[in-house]
Amino acid sequence: MVDRLVNSEANARRIANVENCFGGEPLAAPNRVLVGEGILQKQCRKQLKPRQFFLFNDVLVYGTIIIHHKKYNNRQVLPLDEVQIINLDDMGPERQNGWQIVSPRKSFNVYAANPSEKNEWMTHLQTCIQSRQKKSGKKPGELAPPWIPDDAASHCMICEKIKFTPMNRRHHCRRCGKIVCSACSTKRLLIPTQSSDPVRVCDPCFGEASAKRISTAADSSGDDESDGEGPGAPATNEPAQFFS
Repeated sequence: MVDRLVNSEANARRIANVENCFGGEPLAAPNRVLVGEGILQKQCRKQLKPRQFFLFNDVLVYGTIIIHHKKYNNRQVLPLDEVQIINLDDMGPERQNGWQIVSPRKSFNVYAANPSEKNEWMTHLQTCIQSRQKKSGKKPGELAPPWIPDDAASHCMICEKIKFTPMNRRHHCRRCGKIVCSACSTKRLLIPTQSSDPVRVCDPCFGEASAKRISTAADSSGDDESDGEGPGAPATNEPAQFFS
């Protein structure tokens, strides 16, 4: 079905519409097909937030909803040959029908409206991922960790002593995703797949990465931390739509 849509007018029209919703940012590419779209609840730092997702046969695109079907911003693009998906068990009334989207650039949890929609998303995602990885021959490199939500830890997950308060802020390690205090995350590490600048990591991860670099060399010889996506518009109950 995807192959039949490659050069179709319907596919070109759908992609052009997505481009317009993102303010004209280009998305059209040779042999690219829009497979499906819909709203998923994305686990951000402090809470779940609705995000509009677009599944293409080679990339996964998502953004903040400003006006549903009309305007989105903060566009993010994840190449499918770098992506893995992992099923999640239900956890409480808010975190049901979920799975992890994991990649070297960014990793996070998402939740569908119901089990049927979750199954549809995961089936199409896995089909597109496998097809893309088979064509490109690429495999994901070192994967970014999903951030643990703020409400999951009242104390530093490293020293287990510091209690978080407005004065003792939470920080996330970009290498393991744990919530840590400032005293346990004094170092920064360059993780090229995530940022061109060194990012905050916990001290154990810094030590482990440093030891690994030394070992490899021997063998061969802001911090505001928001997700940067904004709150967006409220979610709707509209189901996901797939075209193949």
